[in-house]
Amino acid sequence: KLLIKDLKVDEVPLRIYQPKWPPTGKRRGLLYFHGGAGTFGSIRAFERICCYIAKKCNSVVVSVGYRLAPEHPYPGQYFDCLNATLYFMRNLEEYHVDPALLIISGDSCGANFATVICQILLNKRDLPKVRAQVLLYPGLQGLDFHLPSYQQNASVPLLFRKLVIYFCFRYLNKEPSFLEDILQSCHVPESMKQKYKKWISADIIPDEFKIRGYVPQKSASYKPEVHEAIKEVLAITFSPLLAEDSIIRQLPESYIVTCEFDVLRDDGLLYKKRLEDNGVQVTWYHSESGFHGILAFFGYGIFSFLSGKKIMDSTVNYINSL
Repeated sequence: KLLIKDLKVDEVPLRIYQPKWPPTGKRRGLLYFHGGAGTFGSIRAFERICCYIAKKCNSVVVSVGYRLAPEHPYPGQYFDCLNATLYFMRNLEEYHVDPALLIISGDSCGANFATVICQILLNKRDLPKVRAQVLLYPGLQGLDFHLPSYQQNASVPLLFRKLVIYFCFRYLNKEPSFLEDILQSCHVPESMKQKYKKWISADIIPDEFKIRGYVPQKSASYKPEVHEAIKEVLAITFSPLLAEDSIIRQLPESYIVTCEFDVLRDDGLLYKKRLEDNGVQVTWYHSESGFHGILAFFGYGIFSFLSGKKIMDSTVNYINSL
């Protein structure tokens, strides 16, 4: 039912999925950035998701095989995703895509890339405006690894709390160090904690997400050597949740999926609130039994999860509503 085409843009592999039936009008166009902490994952691993969206939404889906860290150094992943996006935006006519129906999406770190690309594109007036961002259990900040979801789901597969820090180091091509100090936010200067607590704080998380064993804790004091080891995670590129309101309020309509059993759940909740506070329309889907990475099993028959199917169907319904 699909035409599938592989090509390379500036050394970055793309796989483009198009419905075989002739278009009756212009189609939606969707860019998909896969998850994998920027260090693993591939186009092939997320093929079932992209095929499902292309068929169910009568859309052209561009899956981006951005080059992985640490072999391809950070922040090269963002440039790969941006170059792929610019290529697609400049060739919409060829793919019969409506420039008013362009969607940027991803899961996990891919959702982080999608968020950053949407922020970067705000400055590019010569290109079509993005219609929506679709963010599936996004990771959006490296400031606070002590939010309720990090505490509650610290030992829940597939993404343990300590594994998040390990992946941050691997992604930045550094030796993992100071894990415990970073979990206690010793890498964040006091001035920064004060500046951003209005956006990133357990106090902002709705109470219903704290009933499952959350215990408020004081973060430890700032340690300059810990900051130096992992300061990149505090940059806007890595932590798009720290972007100023003047940026956030210009962003496109958004669809956000969070999973209850996911250390990154609260990143999605905090971003949802920030967008809404800035007048951006948000559609939110919360999977009460979902866990981080659940979509990696989507379409695998007996190995797939009903929660993952529900996430995909909700996502498809949202895309079709645009």
